[in-house]
Amino acid sequence: MAARQLPAVAAAALIGAVVIAGVAGGFGGGGGGGGGGEADDSTTTMAAAASSTSSAPTTAAATSAAPTTAAEHRTTLSQPLGMGSAGTSVQNLQERLKELGFEPGPADGSFGLLTQQAVWAFEKLVLGVPRGEATGVVTDEMWQRMQDDIRIEPRRKASEGRATRNHTEVYLPEQVVIFFVNDEPVLISHMSSGDGEEYREMVTIDPGEARNENGTEPIELKLLGVAFTPGGVFTYDRFVQGRRQSALGGMYDPGYFNYGIAIHGALDIPLHPASHGCIRLPMYIGERYQEHVAKGDQVFVFDGEHEPEYYGEQLPIFDRIDPDWAASTTTTTEPASTTTKPPTTVPQATRPPQTQAPQTQPPQTQPPRTNPPVTTPAPTPAPPTTTTTTAAPEPTTTTEAPITP
Repeated sequence: MAARQLPAVAAAALIGAVVIAGVAGGFGGGGGGGGGGEADDSTTTMAAAASSTSSAPTTAAATSAAPTTAAEHRTTLSQPLGMGSAGTSVQNLQERLKELGFEPGPADGSFGLLTQQAVWAFEKLVLGVPRGEATGVVTDEMWQRMQDDIRIEPRRKASEGRATRNHTEVYLPEQVVIFFVNDEPVLISHMSSGDGEEYREMVTIDPGEARNENGTEPIELKLLGVAFTPGGVFTYDRFVQGRRQSALGGMYDPGYFNYGIAIHGALDIPLHPASHGCIRLPMYIGERYQEHVAKGDQVFVFDGEHEPEYYGEQLPIFDRIDPDWAASTTTTTEPASTTTKPPTTVPQATRPPQTQAPQTQPPQTQPPRTNPPVTTPAPTPAPPTTTTTTAAPEPTTTTEAPITP
């Protein structure tokens, strides 16, 4: 973007929003004089300065920067402020960031991660620092610039009928998001969006989320997707409080505006795009931004290529189930089902109960019925003897049983 090549002193309507500033002494100019030392022992006051109120084109980075004619009381920094710094100077920095709409967390005089992220956003939005080069370190030169009369205006003004009263503007090239109420920035934050790369990973999906809309328990799927955050004009349609697991990963307090894509709190918000397509915010801001938005409020996503209206409600790139994982899941379940079939068919076959043993028993009952008439051979040896009672049992027990077949 052209704004990134502009010197900081000339870049007042920079990068996403239109930034208008009245400069007193210039960036790092007269503000370094006075030798007043650190701001710990001085009172910081902001004087009114002359500034342009004209609205710049949506893609312009032009600004009017005129020196102020009013007396000003500025403070200076004797050393840079960064992670781990503490004291009145840090508290003054935090209060000034809040005045401009940035959110450094509580103004407690302790320079932590939230303050660093707020300084990142200031560097990228107001100073035009490329997103990967923000330092999070406040030099005296930066502090002098921060004490200018800076006003941050939306690219889509509700007062002009171009946006809803409350609306959100997302600047993908700069990785900054702003929540506006009546065209005033109530919350400006560093963010991280999709990096455009394909991903493949196992995800847990809570009931009610896409792919588990009617479920009652979380499910696990391995998905292929593209970490893409589409530019366009959208509206918030659903808000959830607390933690949610979806196809795009874990989210805290998500506000959905483009199917599964949401603005939400997260634990990791680096200087580069790193999400699966959502807009990650620091957890502290993620817990508070929903105070300024509602269903039906517009979300304008600027991608640096075209105006959001060019796309309209541009669809995301929908994920899909990993075919390799699906195939492996199928092959592991099929053998288990086939191994259970043989015990139910082969061992329980109907043939064993129908063996020949039961069929041979009925003929054994028939010989007593048929053998008595076949006793003619027995009378022939009987004449030599006078007793027929002893000969009769012999034929029935020893000779006639083998003749039955």
